[in-house]
Amino acid sequence: MPTDTITAVTDRIRERSKPTREAYLARLDAAGAPRANRTALSCGNLAHGFAACGPADKAALSGDAVPNLGIITAYNDMLSAHQPYETFPPLIKKAAQDAGGVAQVAGGVPAMCDGVTQGRPGMELSLFSRDVIAMAAAIGLSHDMFDAAVYLGICDKIVPGLTIAALTFSHLPAVFIPAGPMTSGLPNDEKARIRQLYAEGKVGRAELLEAESKSYHGPGTCTFYGTANSNQMLMEIMGLHTPGSSFINPGTPLRDALTAEAARRALSITALGNEYTPVGRMIDERSIVNGVVGLNATGGSTNHTIHLIAMAAAAGISLTWQDISDISDTVPLLARIYPNGLADVNHFAAAGGMGFLIRELLNAGLLHEDVSTVWGEGLRPYTVEARLGADGAVERVPAPRQSGDEKVLAPYPKAFQPTGGLRVLKGNLGAAIIKTSAVKPERRVIEAPAKVFDGQEGLNEAFKAGELDGDFVAVVRFQGPKANGMPELHRLTTVLGVLQDRGQKVALVTDGRMSGASGKVPAAIHVTPEAAEGGPIGRIADGDLVRLDAEAGTLEVLVEEAEFAARPAAEADLTANGFGLGRELFAGMRAMASRADAGAAAFGWSSSVETSRVEA
Repeated sequence: MPTDTITAVTDRIRERSKPTREAYLARLDAAGAPRANRTALSCGNLAHGFAACGPADKAALSGDAVPNLGIITAYNDMLSAHQPYETFPPLIKKAAQDAGGVAQVAGGVPAMCDGVTQGRPGMELSLFSRDVIAMAAAIGLSHDMFDAAVYLGICDKIVPGLTIAALTFSHLPAVFIPAGPMTSGLPNDEKARIRQLYAEGKVGRAELLEAESKSYHGPGTCTFYGTANSNQMLMEIMGLHTPGSSFINPGTPLRDALTAEAARRALSITALGNEYTPVGRMIDERSIVNGVVGLNATGGSTNHTIHLIAMAAAAGISLTWQDISDISDTVPLLARIYPNGLADVNHFAAAGGMGFLIRELLNAGLLHEDVSTVWGEGLRPYTVEARLGADGAVERVPAPRQSGDEKVLAPYPKAFQPTGGLRVLKGNLGAAIIKTSAVKPERRVIEAPAKVFDGQEGLNEAFKAGELDGDFVAVVRFQGPKANGMPELHRLTTVLGVLQDRGQKVALVTDGRMSGASGKVPAAIHVTPEAAEGGPIGRIADGDLVRLDAEAGTLEVLVEEAEFAARPAAEADLTANGFGLGRELFAGMRAMASRADAGAAAFGWSSSVETSRVEA
């Protein structure tokens, strides 16, 4: 049974969500037949739907007894994590035919690489690409030709967007198929060292590019534990992957066998069989809580304090920052993967990976075992490792009883720290999120004068000019969803890390996001309400004392209350953010975006989540 805290948080989410969840399930039931009734289509409709199919598939789809699997793919060959998906549709189609079904690529969705757009104007499209992905997937599935769907996506905004789409098409079974991480390259700590040397002018661009190229060197996800690999952990612990499939390298026979197996499994859980598993019923409050537990236990990406709220809301479930923080207080950190340690995800997988992690959390009463998954009932079948059998099929063995490396993956009694490290900060600046799992305890409290910037460029210029001396709190504002789409400010990590290593006490306070790879510098991020909405962060002045206390969970500007309230809110000229590299096309999404603590979504349902947000 789950612990009292996990049970209490789950119960309050269920109670809070009752109106929206009941309405969601009613819509699922009202969708009519729980499968695509292709015979209801006119002959012209159906002919268009299978015009490009071969004779056998046409014959199968002309009736209503053969399941048709829709493939939603985020393939492109610029994004290393998604390049392997080029070969997946033929594998899936063959597996479907061998199982007596049909598979069609229903549609493609965009997949941008935050690693390419960091610090560039294109990053201002990144967060909203999640919502575009959800809508693009919906268009592909809107033809109503399918009995189940498989989703090919892996990286930052792509998996959350695909999950929102899957939960919107609640009556369809949904299986997510990962592509796996690239093999290990230059160690992440060495890459970070070269970045800091470059920022200090001690090495040149050639040395930096060489280091980066040795880190990001082939197909697959980047090997640090950022948002992309946090996504894969979430899909497995929430039961949307097949067991043991998340961290198998691309281009291997086991990866291909897992892909074919996932396609067959998707066909077996349609309404045409005896294991009908609509994703809208499969994913419930317990599944969402399991995802939050996994996020905390692995020191996962802060981006998911936004994405998980939006994903849950798509299923009528109201998740809050306080829920995430309370779970963090009771879930220990069991994994140390860069930036929370020196290892990468391949080392994590080799030490026991998801099977070991899930077993430890289940045995400690920190996960709901009685959930539905794409593999069947219960989470215990996920406490395994996937291997390639002698016949080329997937076989599974129990996860190892002992961690292969306790410096990377710890058993529950030897947890690295007693909490997960994600906390809500509250105070007269509003609410914010901080990730402390990679921040040394002695750096988790800072009180220092503010240095205020209306963008990361100003801070970087001040660094180059040698103006960032002494202890200070960098306040970087007008970076929220409504201001400029809430870009990641990952480049600030290197600059602030250099100053911290010089002995200065520094911290970041921002209404923007940091990368899933943010680490050792204390950072109060996602400050809500944002400056563009008149939030208090817009009234901070240079020299104001700011106190960030990650231990007490507070974020305050130490200015007399009446004086601070009387200050006019700062204004910024955001005109330049509205044009260039497609930003003009996203004006409507910036205007409609909900607050960060409500998922920063541009969908109508996001307004219902606003009532559940964390209040300052």
